[in-house]
Amino acid sequence: MKKTGFNNIHKKLGAKLVDFAGFEMPVQYEGIIAEHKAVRESVGVFDVSHMGEVEVSGNDAFEFVQKITTNDVSKLEIGDVQYSAMCLKNGGIVDDLLVYRCHDYFMLVINAANIEKDFKWMQENKFGDVELKNVSDDFSLLAVQGKNSLATLQKLTDVDLSGIDYYKFRFGQIAGQPALISHTGYTGEKVCFEIYSSSDPEKSEALWNAIFEAGKEFNIKPVGLGARDTLRLEYAFRLYGNDMDESNNTIEAGLGWITKTDKGDFNGKDAILNAKENPVKKLVGFIVDDRMVARHGQEIYSSDGKKIGIVTSGSFSPILNKNIGLAYIDRGFNKTGSEINISVRDKKLKATIVKTPFLN
Repeated sequence: MKKTGFNNIHKKLGAKLVDFAGFEMPVQYEGIIAEHKAVRESVGVFDVSHMGEVEVSGNDAFEFVQKITTNDVSKLEIGDVQYSAMCLKNGGIVDDLLVYRCHDYFMLVINAANIEKDFKWMQENKFGDVELKNVSDDFSLLAVQGKNSLATLQKLTDVDLSGIDYYKFRFGQIAGQPALISHTGYTGEKVCFEIYSSSDPEKSEALWNAIFEAGKEFNIKPVGLGARDTLRLEYAFRLYGNDMDESNNTIEAGLGWITKTDKGDFNGKDAILNAKENPVKKLVGFIVDDRMVARHGQEIYSSDGKKIGIVTSGSFSPILNKNIGLAYIDRGFNKTGSEINISVRDKKLKATIVKTPFLN
């Protein structure tokens, strides 16, 4: 397994380590619920260095990124971040990603499990004067999330963090180290930052220690992948491989808002336009009327016993104190307020389709 620059720290903290996308990653430290609440109530830190980064440069870099992604890159100014997706010609989602508009290049941040697949796909779709560089191994990436993340990090930088609007970034220094400081996150917290810095283990550990010293007064906690999943689900953020993949398009996945069909040609446009006109299924949220948690892959039935969908994600919500989830439900059965039955072994869990995000 590959190791991030924070691996030794995870071991010293007694984290439960697992193989995730080929990396040895912490799934939890103290416990998922405690870590989840630390983010919602104060501040938590995630090692997400397993994520991939690809730099796109050259005279045709803009046209290339505009062609392979669904959102409209022309709206980006230097210092802007954009949530987007890459699709196959049939509309299937290759990956969801972040697009960073840097000075003379773009940085695409992709999912860890898809790094090799995505980079190969980009190379196959390359045209004109475009240079692609997989720089994933060059970066450590920390997500510092929660209402006290700004106060924690501001101690360590001269950059005015309050001046970085949501989904914008700046280059600067954190604890004396060069970094890209991004006002983004995967937890639903509006006060949230992601820090791209050197992958050198000595520098990574020094940065981690500086952040935790700065956040000591806020009872800052390390957070693992387990709580990362429960946090993102409370805000119905999609997880590639669970809630979407190459068998789904962005319209079905509820990502029409990042799919700009009026921007010109892009991969999958015709199929996506067809999906808009002829919807087959839709990703919806649900709350289980039971103490059991619905899990990925479990089948969903209507009240009269017809199979109408499948669960994509499910977990306990520590904030709502309820079991929540996402599922693809067939057209005609996916209206908010509809009751559904989820098949769990020999039992049918009753659930209700609700609006998302689950937290406001």
